[in-house]
Amino acid sequence: MIVDDSAVARAALSRTIVESGRYSMVGACASASAALVRLRETSVDLILLDIEMPRTSGLAALPDLLHASRGAKVLIVSGSATAGAAHAIEALALGAADTLVKPAAAMGSRFGDMLLAKLDDLTATENAPIPASGALPRPAFPFDVVAIGASTGGIHALTSVLRAIPPAMQRPIVVTQHLPSSFSTFFAAQISAVSGRACAVARECTRLVPGEVVVAPGDAHVVAKSLGDGTAALRLSRDAAATGNLPAVDPMFATLAGVYRERLLAVVLSGMGRDGLEGARQVREAGGTVVVQDRTSSVVWGMPGTVAREGLAHAVLSPEQIAAFIAANGRS
Repeated sequence: MIVDDSAVARAALSRTIVESGRYSMVGACASASAALVRLRETSVDLILLDIEMPRTSGLAALPDLLHASRGAKVLIVSGSATAGAAHAIEALALGAADTLVKPAAAMGSRFGDMLLAKLDDLTATENAPIPASGALPRPAFPFDVVAIGASTGGIHALTSVLRAIPPAMQRPIVVTQHLPSSFSTFFAAQISAVSGRACAVARECTRLVPGEVVVAPGDAHVVAKSLGDGTAALRLSRDAAATGNLPAVDPMFATLAGVYRERLLAVVLSGMGRDGLEGARQVREAGGTVVVQDRTSSVVWGMPGTVAREGLAHAVLSPEQIAAFIAANGRS
């Protein structure tokens, strides 16, 4: 389903989708209210949603569209996805699966290819069996640091986790989320707003402070350097990662594990690909704990699924369960 007030955009998007032969169009609506009416009688898997629309904006309508569609994945297709990066971050926090910048001029073949690639990624399925999550692990030591890695669909999961962690949990939290560097400042502000914790974009030699969240910038990995007293500062690295991601989750997990060892909790949330797998392996080898988001609540069960299928996850949990686990085992 397409939800866009521009007739030209609706026509161009519909043509790209139909001509691909990979997807079926079930509706093209000029407003969010029309889409909500249509969703009462129509089942959809994907919604292409504009942000800037009269009467009800895409952001205001997003929660209702997610509810009415009973779990459809929403791809924001809007010119505001870059120029208004704060809007894109807010949409992802509200549950949008991904964003794509809608060109101001004609939607050419390059845009069409990008759109179809996004849709293909969001509809990719994993055929491997889902590992069952047994009893929650009982760490030998409370966590001193929580490291969280995420990609597609991860912002919504991350905000759900951070919102549910009580203020008494004062351990530092380090986050690597796959995002363009232009989004970093808006992302940190969003995290601070939803979590009630100070949140900063990592800089060279950033110290980990109790109760604060540090996020990787969009153009560098965060890596931990020991301060010699069992704690670490964060450095920035632009070395190529095996997965090709920048920033990447693997170097964050691996270097924090080298310092904090059994006192590290590594969390892998929704995301595409394998980033975090090798880092999770090193966390396990160092004696740390690894938990991943479950398949049901993940937009894309690529990153967490890969870790789970390799047998590296101590537990496979929903975001709410992850928050409870952090609260129960993090030092205050």
